[in-house]
Amino acid sequence: MSIKLPEFNLLVSTGRMREFDCRSELIYLLSEVGDDSARAKVSGIPGLVIAKTSLNPFEAIRRLKELAEKRPWEFRYTLKLVPIERVVPTDFDKIVEVAVELAKTKIKSNEKFRITINKRFTNLSRRELIEAIAKYIKQKVDLEHPDKIVQVEILGRVTGISVITPDDVLSIVKLKRKLRRI
Repeated sequence: MSIKLPEFNLLVSTGRMREFDCRSELIYLLSEVGDDSARAKVSGIPGLVIAKTSLNPFEAIRRLKELAEKRPWEFRYTLKLVPIERVVPTDFDKIVEVAVELAKTKIKSNEKFRITINKRFTNLSRRELIEAIAKYIKQKVDLEHPDKIVQVEILGRVTGISVITPDDVLSIVKLKRKLRRI
């Protein structure tokens, strides 16, 4: 019998003890950008909420970014959003397999990449995971200015994996700071 994995395609950061406020705000914000069926739940990890949008997660973040630029005051508890393409059990070999599969389909031969691993409630080695994934990706590494990022988000027994560009992550704090300078 297999364990049912939580379904989510957005990983959302918030302040500690603000997870329930963030969850409610996020459902409202996603409805504002066209998803009335979005679901969100507290992850059990302080400061993290997981959400499932019926929109493509990259499109949802693009729309939320547009909304935040027009109405930044509506983002009180939602601090950062990361799109998640695949959710797998937190198993070393499975993480490597899915990360490499996504990288091979999404990183073009002329693009540079970086691997970012955020781990919570696991003893898996960040360095060993990076080495295991990187050995299968032939493109050049660029830690400072990558075209693509192999993003691995370990949340205890489950792991979210994506291949993203730096612009695919929405940081409300950075966006508000930028808007203040304009």
